[in-house]
Amino acid sequence: MTVLAYRRDIDGLRAVAVLAVVLFHFGVPGVTGGFVGVDVFFVISGFLITSIIWRERQAGRFSFVEFWARRARRILPALFVMIVATLVAGWFLLAPKDYEELGRAAHYQVIFTSNLLFARQHGYFEAASDIKPLLHTWSLAVEEQFYILFPLLLTLLSSRLKHWRLALFGVLLVSFGMSVWAVEHEPQKAFFLLHLRAWELLAGAMLAVLPAREWRASPALAQWVSLGAMGLILIAVFGFDSQTAFPGTAALLPVLGVVGLIWANGQQYTWVGRLLSSRVMVGLGLISYSWYLWHWPVFVYANYAAVDGLSATELGALMLLSLVLGYLSWRFVETPFREKRVLATRKAILVAAAVGILSIGLTGVALRKADGVPSRLSEQALRYAQAKKWSPELMACMADKDTPDERLFCHFGPKNPAVSALVWGDSHATALIPALEIGAKKHDISLMEASFAGCVPLDGLENIARCAHFNRRVEKAMSEQPISDVVLAARWSLYLYGQMSGDKEHALKDPSTGQYVRAVAEQRFADGMRARIKGLRAAGHRVWLVKEVPLQEIIVPYRLSRLAMMHRPVDREGLPIAKHLAREAFISNLFDELAAADSGVRVLDPAPQLCGADGLCRVELNGRALYTDDNHLSDVGARHIEAFLEPLFSSLQSRGLTAN
Repeated sequence: MTVLAYRRDIDGLRAVAVLAVVLFHFGVPGVTGGFVGVDVFFVISGFLITSIIWRERQAGRFSFVEFWARRARRILPALFVMIVATLVAGWFLLAPKDYEELGRAAHYQVIFTSNLLFARQHGYFEAASDIKPLLHTWSLAVEEQFYILFPLLLTLLSSRLKHWRLALFGVLLVSFGMSVWAVEHEPQKAFFLLHLRAWELLAGAMLAVLPAREWRASPALAQWVSLGAMGLILIAVFGFDSQTAFPGTAALLPVLGVVGLIWANGQQYTWVGRLLSSRVMVGLGLISYSWYLWHWPVFVYANYAAVDGLSATELGALMLLSLVLGYLSWRFVETPFREKRVLATRKAILVAAAVGILSIGLTGVALRKADGVPSRLSEQALRYAQAKKWSPELMACMADKDTPDERLFCHFGPKNPAVSALVWGDSHATALIPALEIGAKKHDISLMEASFAGCVPLDGLENIARCAHFNRRVEKAMSEQPISDVVLAARWSLYLYGQMSGDKEHALKDPSTGQYVRAVAEQRFADGMRARIKGLRAAGHRVWLVKEVPLQEIIVPYRLSRLAMMHRPVDREGLPIAKHLAREAFISNLFDELAAADSGVRVLDPAPQLCGADGLCRVELNGRALYTDDNHLSDVGARHIEAFLEPLFSSLQSRGLTAN
């Protein structure tokens, strides 16, 4: 295929790509599939880079080092400036955990592997990804990896094989096949990894190395192909959304669309080509790389600072700001380096690239090792942020699969062989330990606690084999010593309904289908609870059922520290009590029913200690966070609700079950 010195329509196509991505990220209504703009970029990159390599190889002047130096000159200066600016802004805006993660991402990106990092984290469309200022660099990492490997592959195939184009097309098909499989089985990897995206770049590459032919398409054919190709891209941009299984077969629409447009407009001057070649589209295309670099950090930091979201007007202003920053980056960073007005020699640009990679990479490592430099924060913000960590003593009380029998239980109160009560459950039982310590000491009661994260203390409902093993060990230990009272404490709703986010991984499934059905989960839970109480009562134990603390819709230390950094009030933070009561309705009714049916069963509810007359279940008290995350009480939170355990300790004391 004839390679033109300059194609205005391809710059216009870049404008389509960047507009799709930016409008999607800024939440413009209707542009639900704008993420396919990245796929448009991939095909364009594959076509242009292969065109350059192949043209130079045919002329006998291709150099790997020169090629990589040009890529460094084109990509790295603007990228490094954006990363440095993002790190500087993060110093003033980000909570320690987020700043640590930013350092990690910066380190990975300068060694061209940020896509590998993000593939191991949250999915691209998940809410957690909206606080990653460098998330968008995953696509640059894919392209950079392609630029390193593809020239070697093309040279190897074209110099050793007669039908090397067929071999290259075979590589494309293998990559596409793996992508289709991965979308179904490993969707995050399918989205982020080079070998599962390579087929898109190779689609452009194949177009660039088509054998030259005398025949040219007729104007009518070129017109229809260009119109149909643009239609494929627009269908994807406006028809796809975050629920679309992507890339896989769905990515064929934008990929074939770009291939069709490049081919058709290389044959004839079409209506679509005329539109793409307009001054506005070419102008946007020229700055598309820099605009892409800047739009996402601007959005993330503004949304981060706003805490509660941005209005449509604010989003529009931010989009314009990102465009201005993109233009400035293109004008004062991209262009001077590309035109060799700065670091003109190959050696100079490669040395500068190495220095930049080393400097930013080491900075990222330092931020990780410094835990996000918490000393940056104000005293109050730091106090909130530190609530996310449990003390080592608390963590030591939570069993794991390797915990020996002699360390299965944690003991509180006076040292005495006669233990009055056992607190048994998952990590929510662990979170109660500060309150248990206070009560045990105050009432001179000896008690012990056994907990295992994610393990419901009910027979037959354990989703994980190690949970069943843990419960059997607790039951055996109980049978070997006199324990009058058993306190069951857990995040019950997790096993009934899954996470607040909707994730049903830990929820009880229908045994016959393996699927989650709410009614089945509730029935299994009720049956399991009744069976557990029946067994405990038959063994002579009094039973105390602890309702769970209000689950929050925010990561509390993270949210409060952000608010403190922005000098924003925190007094209205917390879950509305109506939401808590609605989620807990089935559990509350079941517990109350069980207590009413047997005087040896009592219910304890911590919610009244946390929920006030203002209708909120609070997350902060006197400058301290009451939670370590969105569901576990902090040390301060547990001590604050200690009074809700008073009926337990008073009952134990009144029956003379003391250490004396």
